[in-house]
Amino acid sequence: MISLFMTFSASTGEWRIHPDEVAAVAELVGSIPDMTEALLFTPLEESVDHPYKADGSGPVFALQLRFPDLFACEAAMDRSGILARLATGAGLSGLAGLDVTHQVMLTRSFPVDVAAHPEGASAPCSYLVHYPGPAEDMNAWNLHYLEHHPSIMQTFPDVRQIEIYTRIDWVDRLPSQRVEHMQRNKLVFDSPQALAHALGSDVIKRMRADFVQFPPFAGGNKHFPMLTRAVRPKAWRTGS
Repeated sequence: MISLFMTFSASTGEWRIHPDEVAAVAELVGSIPDMTEALLFTPLEESVDHPYKADGSGPVFALQLRFPDLFACEAAMDRSGILARLATGAGLSGLAGLDVTHQVMLTRSFPVDVAAHPEGASAPCSYLVHYPGPAEDMNAWNLHYLEHHPSIMQTFPDVRQIEIYTRIDWVDRLPSQRVEHMQRNKLVFDSPQALAHALGSDVIKRMRADFVQFPPFAGGNKHFPMLTRAVRPKAWRTGS
């Protein structure tokens, strides 16, 4: 599975995307050929406690688009497609003037005890993490992370999804800026409060203990809790 990340950031001040504009983006990305799922990330309505609040409020808006393979993803990144329009604002005032970056990565999924959100969970919350890099030895760094960190992540209370994303080469014609973070990962919880509860547990001590064992790398890391909306492809919704 391939994931395309698009991130929309404001250089100064508070910036919010209106819900109507989020709905407009959802309608657009639902029409992208061969996309299997879109995830739309927006900032929390109210801040919650988590261990890395010093990383800041994060992006104004972000997308994760899933594709079955790299070729389908690359086809969606043509200069005349929906993603190219989004990269330049798509005529939406809330997206105009933002700094837009994109990256294509390999998706590595890991099992959790219970993946389904309980009935009534209306505001899933994702913890978006990225490591800009580089590492002195990327293979050694990835091996350590993949062999140690997921098993600790699985012990977070009520974690619903664990995904780790590693770099690949790709081609595109998007007007947004390419980035090549050495790794991203994502944990999903039922709500911002569930995220805060999990990250306030003793599991975070084990995460930090493993962190100091990582092979040498530069660039630090960033952690952002984001509300998450899933969008199915329009073809699936219409049954065609």
